[in-house]
Amino acid sequence: MKLKFILVLCIVTSFMFSCGEDKKSDNSENTSEVTKTNDFNYNVEQFADIKILRYQIPGWENLTLKEQKLVYYLTQAGLSGRDIIWNQNYRHNLKIRKALEHVYANYNGDKSSTDWKAFETYMKRVWFSNGIHHHYSNDKIKPEFSSDYLKGLLTDTDTVLEGEAFDVIFNDKDAKKVNLTKDVDNVLLSAVNFYGPDVTTADVESFYKNKVSPNPEKPLSYGLNSQLVKENGVLKERIYKSGGLYGEAIDEIIKWLELAKGVAENKAQGDALGLLIDYYKTGDLQTWDDYNVAWTAATEGNIDYINSFIEVYNDPVGYRGSYETIVQIKDFDMSQKMAVLSENAQWFEDNSPLMDAHKKKNVVGVTYKVVNVAGEAGDASPSTPIGVNLPNANWIRAAVGSKSVSLGNIINSYNNSGSTGRLKEFVHDDEEYELEKKYGQLGDKLHTALHEVIGHASGQLNPGVGETKETLKKYASTLEEGRADLVGLYYLYNPKLQELGLVDDWKSVGKAAYDGYIRNGLMTQLIRLKLGDDVEEAHMVNRQWVSAWAFEKGAADNVIDKVTRDGKTYFNITDYDKLHELFGQLLRETQRIKSEGDYKAVEALVEGYGVKVDQDIHAEVLERNKQFTSAPYSGFVNPVLVAEKDDNGEITAIKVTQPETFDGQMLMYSKNYGFLPEEN
Repeated sequence: MKLKFILVLCIVTSFMFSCGEDKKSDNSENTSEVTKTNDFNYNVEQFADIKILRYQIPGWENLTLKEQKLVYYLTQAGLSGRDIIWNQNYRHNLKIRKALEHVYANYNGDKSSTDWKAFETYMKRVWFSNGIHHHYSNDKIKPEFSSDYLKGLLTDTDTVLEGEAFDVIFNDKDAKKVNLTKDVDNVLLSAVNFYGPDVTTADVESFYKNKVSPNPEKPLSYGLNSQLVKENGVLKERIYKSGGLYGEAIDEIIKWLELAKGVAENKAQGDALGLLIDYYKTGDLQTWDDYNVAWTAATEGNIDYINSFIEVYNDPVGYRGSYETIVQIKDFDMSQKMAVLSENAQWFEDNSPLMDAHKKKNVVGVTYKVVNVAGEAGDASPSTPIGVNLPNANWIRAAVGSKSVSLGNIINSYNNSGSTGRLKEFVHDDEEYELEKKYGQLGDKLHTALHEVIGHASGQLNPGVGETKETLKKYASTLEEGRADLVGLYYLYNPKLQELGLVDDWKSVGKAAYDGYIRNGLMTQLIRLKLGDDVEEAHMVNRQWVSAWAFEKGAADNVIDKVTRDGKTYFNITDYDKLHELFGQLLRETQRIKSEGDYKAVEALVEGYGVKVDQDIHAEVLERNKQFTSAPYSGFVNPVLVAEKDDNGEITAIKVTQPETFDGQMLMYSKNYGFLPEEN
């Protein structure tokens, strides 16, 4: 599970070649070495609704050369699979990207025209979303130039893009990457390329209903690493593996993982990498579980990573994993400070408002680290999470535990990339404003930690209840994210945090966190939506249903007061103690829903509170936001690791350089890591 960045609005805060170890110069194009931290420029550029940032890698110089090699190899492995997420997101994405990039790099006509500027923006939006559908709303990105203009660009640059791949840029087909609308066939109407165009939700359910794990107590993650298609009317899985679907890219991933295994920090880490390599070679789901058990237990060392087909948010029915990688370096100081959460995980579980039957009697193996990201790819880039808790299999969490990480340098980059100025506009009063300025960032960090370490690790399923993707279906992801949010919210307003030495004033931190969550859930996150749209992305949905439910249930006691002043709406929390109780009640209910697999209840909760938007408030929020120019979404370019070698080809040093531009990095990635054909 991963926690996406929440828009807190804090004031303080010819073309494709293979890549090998010997291609040092290809990785250093359009980059510069940064030596002075104080002079670091976090901002790259802004376009459409997106702001591009940079991040640093603190502590890089303190790693040994062997550790730096491990990071380098893992980063190369991650980037080698970049094309996979493009193809997973939509079947025509690679064909469209390669054509548009050829135009972008070779057009010599008028680049001052409105049409060319619109083409540039469209190209960048497609890069950012790893495809032609918006990374957050899932709507198809609409170009602000005509089909005739694009045809002219294609002709001028001797580029071929025709048929359905051309037409879909401009027509209404495949309008949603992931369609979670109620009472429709969510699989059939989703453009995501996890299923053949003619596969239905009923097909998926019937296919996996007949899959029986060898050990029912340890259910395999059926569907995680495959595409389900119909061949001559018969359903068939195409497995992601060497020699299978995406095999060309997977072979490159394996090559770099084998090099990483050779410089592993310890035996446990090396053994886990060996199992991951075996999994990529075979596609065997039992090997995947074996790997996750080994990876979860491998907690020693300074370097860690996430790599494979993992999160299922992009699957409308929650089976298939999107390719993603994050390479991490431990932040020793912050990890030591926050380790207290892991050490007290059982206390948090025992003292939660859950029903006794739903509490874990023995919370095992919860490790928490603050890390500094060294590189990301796939579904984690350019739009990145700020926290991750893995593995996702419930039985592994219960038997072995989980790893939780907070991406410290990513959060730091967000906080230092410049103020939006929106906070003053949407806070109710000066008291709320001052609380946010003083305690908001700390509250955010603690909420992320509690969400990942305690939230995702808490609770258990009732005996005999199936996995949530089977029982809660399309609502599984938003229910789980909301449940973890509620764990964090419940404990953010608790003196235990001060007792553990994490805060100096638990009430003030808790109040700031509650103010920010309600303000965002009921108002400010709406700047990300077009007027009239429903809320659809899992994290946005959960923030709205948590906030809207609490607002409604607290109405009798006026726990959250809806204030209108000078024609503007504000939400003012009048009783933090009662709101804390409400969050506890909702946490208890969400865990019951998960533990019992209560589909009707989760449907009522999400559809009743999380999807529909108050149109009057939405229109007002959009109007009030017009005065601010900062984009509502942010993402990142990655630092570029450049390996220097001696005459024998041995790596002697690895330098960290920063990309100068977003388009420069995207073109370099396509040139060096474009391993898949246009059609797969």
